[in-house]
Amino acid sequence: MKKLLNLATYTLLLTGALWLGSCQEEFEEVNTSSTTGTSFKATSETAVLIENTSSLDGSFDNIVDGSSCFALNFPYTVNVNGLDITIDSREDLDLIEDVFDEFDEDIDILDIIFPITITQADFTEIVINNKEELAELVRSCVEGGQDDDIECIDFVYPVTFYTFDINNTQTGKVTVENDEQLRRFFHELGEDDIVSLEYPVTLMKKDGTEVQVSNNEELAMALRMAKDSCDEDDDNDYNDDDFSLERLAAYLPECPWVVLTVERDGTDQSGQYEAYLFTFGADGSVQVKDRGGNTINGEWNLRMSDHGPALTLAFDTLVDFNLEWYVCEIGEGKIKLYGSEGNRIVMRSNCGDPGDLLPGALTEVLRECSWIIKKVTNQDMDIDRLIGYAFEFQAEGVVTLSNGTTTSAGTWAVAQGTNGGLVLAITMGDEPGVSFEWPLRDLLDSRLKFEAADFGYELVLERVCANTPDGDVLEIGNILMGGDWTVFAYMEGDMDGTSNYDGFDFSFGMEQVLTVSTNMDLLTTGLWRVVRDSEGNLKVYLNLGDGDDVFADLTDDWDLVSVTANRLELKDISGGDGTVTTLVFVK
Repeated sequence: MKKLLNLATYTLLLTGALWLGSCQEEFEEVNTSSTTGTSFKATSETAVLIENTSSLDGSFDNIVDGSSCFALNFPYTVNVNGLDITIDSREDLDLIEDVFDEFDEDIDILDIIFPITITQADFTEIVINNKEELAELVRSCVEGGQDDDIECIDFVYPVTFYTFDINNTQTGKVTVENDEQLRRFFHELGEDDIVSLEYPVTLMKKDGTEVQVSNNEELAMALRMAKDSCDEDDDNDYNDDDFSLERLAAYLPECPWVVLTVERDGTDQSGQYEAYLFTFGADGSVQVKDRGGNTINGEWNLRMSDHGPALTLAFDTLVDFNLEWYVCEIGEGKIKLYGSEGNRIVMRSNCGDPGDLLPGALTEVLRECSWIIKKVTNQDMDIDRLIGYAFEFQAEGVVTLSNGTTTSAGTWAVAQGTNGGLVLAITMGDEPGVSFEWPLRDLLDSRLKFEAADFGYELVLERVCANTPDGDVLEIGNILMGGDWTVFAYMEGDMDGTSNYDGFDFSFGMEQVLTVSTNMDLLTTGLWRVVRDSEGNLKVYLNLGDGDDVFADLTDDWDLVSVTANRLELKDISGGDGTVTTLVFVK
C-alpha cells in the first residue's frame, strides 16, 4: 500500500555516525574517598555513551512525523484521508494505522494540524508552526540506525551520581528517576566537571534481560556492545517490516498462512487461490492445500536484496506463485508480498493457537455471541444431525442448544485442563452428543475448535453475532424465504441424483425452520442457516437429519457458489477423496 505523508519530500542525510572509540580520550580516573564508584569527566566517552543511552526515542510516532529524532507532544490533531483524529496517547496512533490499512490500493494522505510542539532527543521542546519547518527537521535527522542514540539498552532507575570540582571535592549528589532527568543532569554539567556513579548499576536490554555493571569500564563496554545489537526501527515504516533474514526465516514456519489476494501479470487471481493454505517448513519445503484438500509441494528460500528480504517460491504447478517476492508489510497477523509489474500476494496468519488465554477470557468469548455447530464428532462418529444447531452460553453456567423449534438446556464451565490449556465442560442430558470436557485447540476471530484426538472427539463452532448483522447474510436469507424451491440438480461427482428429489418443495421459513413437502403434504422438517465463516466465506447450513433417506444427504454446511432471486447454487468438497457435490435449487 502506498503511503503519502503530506509534509514534504523527506531526504535522509545518511551521514556516518560519530565513532566514539579510540579517538576519544581515555577514562579520567579520579581517586576519591567520598564515593564508592570511580569518576569521569563530563566530556569523556563514558559520559557521551550515558547521554546517548538516555536520548528520547522518537520512532514510536513515525507514522505521523516520519522522524525518529523527535516526537510530537500530546495532544495534537491529524487529518487522515479526510478524517480528523485527535491523538492523546501512543495507543491513539493505532487509529491512524487502522485507516491506512482499511484499503490496500488507496493512497493515504496525512496532514498535521499546526501548530504543534515537539520534544527532541535531548528533551528540549520546540514549537513548529507549519509543515515546512517540520520538513526541515526531518531532513536533518539521521535515520536507519546511523544516529548516535543507543536504544537497545536502558538504565534501570533510580541511578545516583556524585559531582566533583577540579580539586576533587564533592559538590553534590543527584538521584535521577528517568531518561529525561538523566539527560538534563548531563546537559547542565560544565566541561571540567567530574562525575561519579554509585555502583552497582543495572541495565536492561531490549529483550528484557538485565545486566549489572560494577565500574566505569564495564558500563562503557555494555553500552558500546548494545549500540548495534538490535533493530532500532529508526525509519518511517510504521508496520515494522525491518525483518532480518533470520527473523523472517523463523517467522514464516511459525503458523500456516491463508491466501487472501493474488495478483499476477495485471490479472486478479484472488478468486482462484483464495483460502489456499501455505505451510512453510524450516527445511525450505512449502506445502499448499487447496480448497479441495489437495496438497501441492514446493520450495522456498530467502535472500537479502536491495529492497530487503526477498522470498522465492517455486512450484511445478502453482506457476502464479513462482517469483521472487519482496516483503512489503508484516503486521497484525498479515504479510504482504510484492513483485515486479504490480504482482502481489496478501496472506494472513492462521495460527489459531489459544496460547496463554485465561479461563475468564474464553468465557467472555463464548458469551458474547451465538455459536453454530459446524462439526461434532463423538468417539470417532460424526453426529450430522447437530450440524447448524446454535449454542447460547449464558450467565450462571446455563447453556442452550437449539435448532429453532426445539431447545435443550444444560450447564457449562471453562476451566484449566490438567495437561495445560483450557477445557470447555458441557453437560446436557437431552443431548449426550455434546456432553464432554472439550479441550480448546484453535481460537480464531469467529471460530473455535475443541479436540481430544486420542478419544475421537472434535467440536468446531462458528460465531454468529445478532448485534452485528451481516448485510449479505440478511439479503440471502430474505431471498431464500421468498417462496418455495425445488431441486434442479444434485450431482455427487459424476453421479446424478437429481431424480431423487423430483416433486419435493423446500421452504426456508422463519426461525431457521426448513420444511419439505409434496402436494401440500408436509414430509419432514429441518434446519437452515446462512453464515459467514471464519475465512470470510458464505455458507448455507442445511440439516434434514442423519438418517438413511435422501434428505439426509443434504445435511451439510454448503459453500455458497451463487444466488439470485430464482436460483441458488451450493457445493461441498469431501474432506476424504475431494469429491465435489453440487446442489442447485430453483423457484
